[in-house]
Amino acid sequence: MPENRISRWYFGGISSSAAACITHPLDLIKVHLQTQQEVRLRMIGMTVKVLRTGGVLALYSGLSASLCRQMTYSLTRFGIYETVRDKMNRENRAVIPFYQKVLLGAFGGFAGGFIGTPADLVNVRMQNDVKLPVELRRNYVHALDGLLRVWREEGLRKLFSGATLASSRGALVSVGQLSCYDQSKQLVLATGYLTDSILTHFLASVFAGGCATILCQPLDVVKTRLMNSKQEYRGVLHCLTETAKLGPNAFYKGLVPAGIRLIPHTVFTYLFLEQLRQNFGVVVVA
Repeated sequence: MPENRISRWYFGGISSSAAACITHPLDLIKVHLQTQQEVRLRMIGMTVKVLRTGGVLALYSGLSASLCRQMTYSLTRFGIYETVRDKMNRENRAVIPFYQKVLLGAFGGFAGGFIGTPADLVNVRMQNDVKLPVELRRNYVHALDGLLRVWREEGLRKLFSGATLASSRGALVSVGQLSCYDQSKQLVLATGYLTDSILTHFLASVFAGGCATILCQPLDVVKTRLMNSKQEYRGVLHCLTETAKLGPNAFYKGLVPAGIRLIPHTVFTYLFLEQLRQNFGVVVVA
């Protein structure tokens, strides 16, 4: 009888972390662009500025926080989505419909976004530190140091600043990445022209990354501003209002670098995930 392999619950966190190591410089530039009060620099200009200010290693500022975020946020959303999806597929003896994938992706992303908020906050701060004046830099040594300092200096509540936005963004990203990847892969395989190969994984992940970028960009901008704030925003609504004053384009500031970062991150995540599934996944007899 033919064999099929399904992912283990922690494969998503490992794959996302591996992808983050590759795409971290793009994520850092995106954060710098989004936290500009006025659009002064574009992607290339911001990259040059970071290199001049801190050298090549500055492009990897906050990498420990990024990995911490992936091992909380992505581990949770992938774990929930893939575990429940595979169980439902087995019980129904058929692939679940797209709307159920969307609901499951949104739930997993919302939960992951909330759990990953503290690491995400430290990640944004560490990435943005390099462009601040020396006297205003927070100088977190690593992710754990950042988490402890925020807790001690600003309180436990601050660790979950922007949790609503982070959770909402997590839901939208997961719908774009997880649900759209599954559906597009299913449609590609249904044509009969391609098999369950790297090319199929690549095509499906590019489409999923594009969907995720478009869905989450407005929330991503507001979340980044709120997390990087020094008490200038009273809350989510105030941050939304102040961002809106800069014009509609402010919500899509950094859209190109966001896509340049999120699409490759999605592609690498799924390439790693599929290889882990095919080589180390749980064997299920069809």
